[in-house]
Amino acid sequence: MADSSFDIVSKLDRQEVDNALNQAAKEVANRFDFRNVDAGIKWAGEAIEIQANTEERANAVLDVLKDKLVKRGISLKSIDPSEPKASGKVYKLTVALKEGISQENAKKIGKIIRDEGPKGVKAQIQGEELRVSSKKKDDLQAVINLLKAQDLDVALQFVNYR
Repeated sequence: MADSSFDIVSKLDRQEVDNALNQAAKEVANRFDFRNVDAGIKWAGEAIEIQANTEERANAVLDVLKDKLVKRGISLKSIDPSEPKASGKVYKLTVALKEGISQENAKKIGKIIRDEGPKGVKAQIQGEELRVSSKKKDDLQAVINLLKAQDLDVALQFVNYR
């Protein structure tokens, strides 16, 4: 019997991020507490740019974005907001989007699987993802549950389960 396997990846659904950004932009445009504060949110290449006339307002816009991302099922571990910086009369902050599993995190996940996972489960690093394989599907389910219980600094998805 062939081994069963699945891949561990860290990917973002760009369409959902775009929808969350558009919802946040609408809310910022319509909310009373954001009137006359030059608050805005938009795409800046591969990142998201937030601006407002005070540091607190910029952080408030970031909170609105985070709320919309959570409602759309996107983990907050996949965003990396910078600190607000003064740029003329406005404060700007950039929110970078994180995709892929770094080599360091992949090694950490592989070590967790080896140390705490069921015997006979193998994890291979393949670029920015991990392939986990085993003879028993129950062992793979145990690995998924084990990793979901861990507090890792990367958002994980489990794909290609077969």
